Amino acid sequence: MIDANLIEAENAARQADLAADYDALGARLARRGVDIEALTARAAGFGVAIPSWGTGTGGTRFARFPGEGEPTGIMDKLDDCGVIHRLTGATPRVSLHIPWDKADPALLREKAEELGLGFDAMNSNTFQDQPDQVRSYKFGSLSHTDAATRQQAIEHNLECIEIGQAIGSKALTVWIGDGSNFPGQTSLSRQFERYLDAMKAIYAGLPGDWRIFSEHKIYEPAFYSTVVQDWGTSLMIAQELGDRAQCLVDLGHHAPNVNIEMIVARLIRAGKLGGFHFNDSKYGDDDLDSGTIEPFRLFLVFNELVELEDTPGLNLAHMIDQSHNVTDPIESLIVSACEIQRAYVQASLVDRATLEGYRGENDALMAAATLRAAFRTDVEPILAMARLRAGAAIDPVSVYRASGYRARVALSRPKSTGGGGGIV
Repeated sequence: MIDANLIEAENAARQADLAADYDALGARLARRGVDIEALTARAAGFGVAIPSWGTGTGGTRFARFPGEGEPTGIMDKLDDCGVIHRLTGATPRVSLHIPWDKADPALLREKAEELGLGFDAMNSNTFQDQPDQVRSYKFGSLSHTDAATRQQAIEHNLECIEIGQAIGSKALTVWIGDGSNFPGQTSLSRQFERYLDAMKAIYAGLPGDWRIFSEHKIYEPAFYSTVVQDWGTSLMIAQELGDRAQCLVDLGHHAPNVNIEMIVARLIRAGKLGGFHFNDSKYGDDDLDSGTIEPFRLFLVFNELVELEDTPGLNLAHMIDQSHNVTDPIESLIVSACEIQRAYVQASLVDRATLEGYRGENDALMAAATLRAAFRTDVEPILAMARLRAGAAIDPVSVYRASGYRARVALSRPKSTGGGGGIV
């Protein structure tokens, strides 16, 4: 979908400057005892999944303003995901959401292979009603008071597993909007028991090589209580379900000022950290592209991950999960993928031996300075060189804009008229 000759021409115009910047950074890093080629190899080996739904325009609680060339179905979404990976070399997998992306698994695999993509965790949807479903989720799904409604939600999750098996996925992420809006509306204890019973039925349907991720969220759409409201509840769920149940941490699903990097450390120790949904926020959930508001927090999360990356059994599923309200979703996903990769490389720069020395001496100032030294290092030449060597774009957004891709697909994709409210 992006002309290889265009990428080559755009890269050629920037390659001399990149080489100079890369050599200069390499010399500076060498004085610190760091091999720039080793960091470039780490950058090249890093990948984050794209959510299929992220390729469309998001919305606010009041309205959605669709853009030109919106994807009309999963095949269009995969094309857009293919463009992002072609330009960044950092997004090799796509995470599907059922029933939004329901299609013939054979066609999904064929399309993904054509684009050089694979599939990440499957995502179920019992937080909204679908046109063909019998029972409503207005008052809950996996925790509903009605057994038949719970069974409907269980069967949907099992269907997601079945589709995922057919396309090569190895995990299921379960996020529910269940909760309550009024005190006394539900029994907080019995509601949780109903949820656990339903999750156990889903867990029993997992293939032997699959994992299930419980995702917590402090609020929304329930505003008094949510069934899976924080990492402690998510950990309880994973521990009760079994070895193949783990916790998924979304960076936008916490109370203000929560220490997310500490959650990372605790869940890794418990052997229950399954992965991340990356985004950034100022006031609510999934507001902004990764690294927009708190790039240092993103770095601190990766600092914990890199420090503990040799933990036996640690196998993390990384995915972007954010809402694009005023930007081209492809551009935002490109930027986010690069920012997440940047935080990973910066965290890989931390001088671990020096840091441990300061920690042992209780030298708080210099320990913090050691982290800042890594965070303040401009690793853009490393990221760009990794892209160049992978045949991707030195400057992905510039090449994307030069390609005219959005205007081109707009000619064949019907203009979206969906202007209603809703986050998605």
